Amino acid sequence: MKFLWLPFRNVMRNRRRTVLTVSSTAVSLFLVTTLLTVLHEFQNPTQTPESALRLITRHKVSLFNAIPIAYLEKIKKVEGVEAVCGSMWFGGVYKDPSNFFAQFSVNTEQFFQVYPDLLMPEDQKEAFLKDRTGAIAGNTVAERFKWKVGERIHLKGALFQMDPELTLRGIYEKGPDDGGSLYFHWEYFNEGMHNAGFTGTYAIRARTAEDVPRIAAKVDALFQNSSVPTKTETEKAFVLGFISMLGNVQLLITSICSVVIFTIVLVAANTMAMSIRERVREIGILKAVGFQSRQVLFLLLGESIFLSVSGALIGSLGARFIFSNLNLPALTGGFLQRVDITPLMLLICLGIGILVGILAAGIPAWNASQRPAADALRRVA
Repeated sequence: MKFLWLPFRNVMRNRRRTVLTVSSTAVSLFLVTTLLTVLHEFQNPTQTPESALRLITRHKVSLFNAIPIAYLEKIKKVEGVEAVCGSMWFGGVYKDPSNFFAQFSVNTEQFFQVYPDLLMPEDQKEAFLKDRTGAIAGNTVAERFKWKVGERIHLKGALFQMDPELTLRGIYEKGPDDGGSLYFHWEYFNEGMHNAGFTGTYAIRARTAEDVPRIAAKVDALFQNSSVPTKTETEKAFVLGFISMLGNVQLLITSICSVVIFTIVLVAANTMAMSIRERVREIGILKAVGFQSRQVLFLLLGESIFLSVSGALIGSLGARFIFSNLNLPALTGGFLQRVDITPLMLLICLGIGILVGILAAGIPAWNASQRPAADALRRVA
């Protein structure tokens, strides 16, 4: 324990090299922390106690195929169903195409029964339900565009030949989308489309968790022989299926992180190899005055681990600080609602830092510690 100060002192010998090595490690671990956290967010979509009771019914062939609005009444009659509402992705443009955010036309009759985790004042709910051209928006969307209740919102249709003129009647918080969407009346959408008679999905709320698998089976059985068969799954499974359309995100992110970590190891290994090579005589003197091989090995490994762990802490803690103070929905167009870097992720990055330090200095530190003192002194003298 009394020699723990030596690695720190050796690190500070060449301060420029130390700063450059720690900086490169910090930048790399910042990237790794961000990518691993984004992957975790993709694989673990926001869940509330209410989410476990919700199912999503869509076209069996593709999410992009519409299903008849006439299915709504049939689904309501399925045993175990407490409430159901249709939802149609609108995909309009607000002022500029870069202002992307989720927009849905919904059947409002049982909308708030299906989504009781959308938190908003009762008077705003009533105002929305009574106004055919009314809309509600999540707090993150409202903050992004500085919307207030009563605001006029004009959307230009991109997927549909309809340009809704909406009035914001309420602002909600929480919900399955963390306040990241805008909802307006399906009836208004249907009129604008001249009685299209279709919707994109149905959101179903079950009475109990035990009813969820039975409802999924019964709803799909109702329409299995129709021209528009359905697929019903839990809300979480639906979100994960939607993300899977982006491709093998897990493989892509894991591959990038592996390459970044390998690069860190190479940079740190080069630094440690140069540092140890410059101190061959010093190492020989340490052994000559009584330092054992394992002590020399631990000192050199400690120096490498100090460098890599310092970079890992700076990079991961820096990522946590930055993302906790960024308005991600605005920066990513609503694609990412949050990047929550948890203490567990910080521990993983710390572990990566330790591993990088060991791998970087392992071989040169072992060779230096096993070199006889006389040989080390002779090679430099």
